[in-house]
Amino acid sequence: MPEQFRVEIAPGQTVTAIEYPAAEQDRARITLILGHGAGAGQTSGFIVSFARALAERGIAVVTFNFLYIEQGRRLPDSGGKLETCYRAVIEAVRNRQRSSGDRLAIGGKSMGGRIASQVAAAGVGQLAGLVMLGYPLHPPGKPGQLRAKHLSIVRSAMLFVQGSRDAFGTPDEMRCVVEQLKSRADLYVVEGGDHSFKVLKSAGIRQPEVYRAVHDRIETWLRARIAD
Repeated sequence: MPEQFRVEIAPGQTVTAIEYPAAEQDRARITLILGHGAGAGQTSGFIVSFARALAERGIAVVTFNFLYIEQGRRLPDSGGKLETCYRAVIEAVRNRQRSSGDRLAIGGKSMGGRIASQVAAAGVGQLAGLVMLGYPLHPPGKPGQLRAKHLSIVRSAMLFVQGSRDAFGTPDEMRCVVEQLKSRADLYVVEGGDHSFKVLKSAGIRQPEVYRAVHDRIETWLRARIAD
């Protein structure tokens, strides 16, 4: 069962985190921290479904609320405050997993993935990899405002999962970034998917099947990282 715990960000400031234990059968010995997107916290259907699906596949998952969500505010904090929160969660998770022997990966949905990559670029110790779900390469309609320069500093392997209809960055735009990162980055395209990988009914594909394929790809990629 998922277990809640508190993470101290600063004196008098804490956020809620939730650990989804990995299924014991074929456990991957890896923990993935997933940060949420800008508009919804860790209890959003997207985050919960991904956390549960990956835990069932043998990957422990930890989700958390950024401080602004925890405090009931709508607008995200500054980048520095978001990064401080993510670092505190990483430290808390590492303290909890000292006896488990799990390797640590980080990432998240949209903004959560971007902040994870910025934290990794600044240096947070060895990571098994980064998983970015709908990376916000640029604001919608503003392809010139790229958020990719720091990615060249990230030393860990990165997996970008991007919908083919994502207004925050098309697969072609992401491919340009991935090619520059060379062997450190992989791109998985969700055909017909939007920023949250939702496909149109006219596509003739059931949404659960779309998500299942993404879950499978993340599991396969993370297990490969452990084997390296």
